[in-house]
Amino acid sequence: MTDTEAERRSPLTAGGAVRLTRYAHGGGCACKIPPGELEAVVAGLLEEPGGAGGGSDGPGGYPPFNAELLVGLDDGDDAAVVRVEGGRAIVATADFFTPVVDDARDWGRIAAANALSDVYAVGGEPLVAVNLLGWPREVLPMELAGEVLRGGLEVARAAGCHVAGGHSVDDPEPKYGMAVTGLADPGRLLRIDRGRAGLPLSLTKPLGVGVLNTRHKATGEVFPQAIATMTALNRDASRAALAIGAECATDVTGFGLLGHLYKLARASGVTAVVDVAAVPYLEGARGAVRDGHVSGGTRRNLAWVHPHLDPGRIGEEDLLLLADAQTSGGLLVAGEVPGAPVVGELVPFDGAALRLR
Repeated sequence: MTDTEAERRSPLTAGGAVRLTRYAHGGGCACKIPPGELEAVVAGLLEEPGGAGGGSDGPGGYPPFNAELLVGLDDGDDAAVVRVEGGRAIVATADFFTPVVDDARDWGRIAAANALSDVYAVGGEPLVAVNLLGWPREVLPMELAGEVLRGGLEVARAAGCHVAGGHSVDDPEPKYGMAVTGLADPGRLLRIDRGRAGLPLSLTKPLGVGVLNTRHKATGEVFPQAIATMTALNRDASRAALAIGAECATDVTGFGLLGHLYKLARASGVTAVVDVAAVPYLEGARGAVRDGHVSGGTRRNLAWVHPHLDPGRIGEEDLLLLADAQTSGGLLVAGEVPGAPVVGELVPFDGAALRLR
């Protein structure tokens, strides 16, 4: 092994800084449980007495659920939404993952933006968050954990969201994220089952952070364009979607554009058509794919949607980029969001949930 190869595989940089990504088996939202496996587990929960929404006691003696649950387990929306008194709705979500970059503060910023995104994705505004931290305290210095938390606090403050405590555990792998509670107007929600044929599809952030993060983990190269994208809040995109009267949206994270769009199309009973040439990508993303920096999560995403996909004449490189497991990606909105590229449209269901052209 050459000196350069040894340096790339080391948990430390040449300057002695810790490479956090070397302490985790995966990175960011690419380490999600595969969507097919996850859906099988959730389907079992939906079959329990009382289901996922309101209802009376079932044969198992379960207590009745709150009839005001507006968004729950049914279609895999980004957050739960419950109607409360005063014409408001409470939004609740949680998200955490292993290091996606080596810089501790940047990781904290990315993880916080990603957790807050689930609130924005359903049309809410975050109100308060609590930290979720797993830390190998006998391996990594606690000062680094402090930097992670500082990064999360920085982004939450930018979002106008309080951070009040949290929970931490001694964990063999470092993990960080937030549980976030927000508020929404129950009459103006963004849901994945509200897509209608004839609506355009807007994407508010470019794709490609997954392959760039995979390259970063393998080589130590830093990609400022990916960090800037992942730390950007989806607040303005969410507000813009509501302003145009959109009712259907999701954020693009670990299941890739194709995975999240498949869930949206399936829940809405439509076919989603993607104009492949219109999809924006970060600089360097194609090169990362060509050099083999594709995560296992991305390949699992593509395998999951393949039975429901008409790829047309689109090649493997584009398919992998469209399935790329994103971390803190943008919003995918059924509607034309000002300033965001239109990457396709929803049409009446024609036998395939996804179609590429």
